[in-house]
Amino acid sequence: MKRCHNLLSIAGTDPSGGAGIQADLKTFSALGAYGTTVITALVAQNTRGVQSIYPISADFVAAQLDSVLGDVRIDSAKIGMLGDAAIVRAVAEKLRQYPIPYVVLDTVMVAKSGDFLLAPDAVSAMRDVLLPLASIITPNLPEAAALLGCRAAANEEDMRAQGRALLDHGCQAVVMKGGHLHGGSSPDWLITAAEERRFDAPRVNTRHTHGTGCTLSSALAALRPLHDDWAQTLAAAKDWLQQALLHADDLQVGHGIGPVHHFHQWW
Repeated sequence: MKRCHNLLSIAGTDPSGGAGIQADLKTFSALGAYGTTVITALVAQNTRGVQSIYPISADFVAAQLDSVLGDVRIDSAKIGMLGDAAIVRAVAEKLRQYPIPYVVLDTVMVAKSGDFLLAPDAVSAMRDVLLPLASIITPNLPEAAALLGCRAAANEEDMRAQGRALLDHGCQAVVMKGGHLHGGSSPDWLITAAEERRFDAPRVNTRHTHGTGCTLSSALAALRPLHDDWAQTLAAAKDWLQQALLHADDLQVGHGIGPVHHFHQWW
């Protein structure tokens, strides 16, 4: 019998279903894995933006982690919105207590709408406490700049340099996402101690990109147990996400920036 991989998402919610915990569970399911969750914040948001955030205490986040990790074998985890420094530290403590083979850290700081999702004091905590525990991190260009305290990369040479600088903070691999660069393609760079590899994909002509960062990182978590390394995993994840974007207009969700189509293979 084929082994079913158990995955964990540690993130905030999205009641409209396009990002956060909801997007992660859809991605896990679409890619054939079983999803578990730990919720870090209740977020009132939709395709138009974030209306309100109800924070959850770090102690309760830790209790949820104990509940899941003390019972369920977790083969891979994705970390998204953490909210504040106390939650960052609580998650880091539990990752040290319950080692997980693959930890994908999506350095969520700002929503697609421009709303801030991470307190300023949590940025340094994420860099100093959580990055050394991550198997791979997936910052976009503004997030990488915030972690490094510098200007956002303006070209691919800058992306590679900033990826190497982030690697020096202790994570095993970095995916520098180039979606903020201008041009007809959206280049990403995978930076590890062994290689620097460029991954490219044509930009998809759709406005419905809500949750793409959450979806890519959860796809990496879902697919890593099935592949030999992060390069193979990223290639497979990007191919799958490209199709989810190409089929995004098939959905009719909300009046703003809609979600990608997580179940394009199945519906």
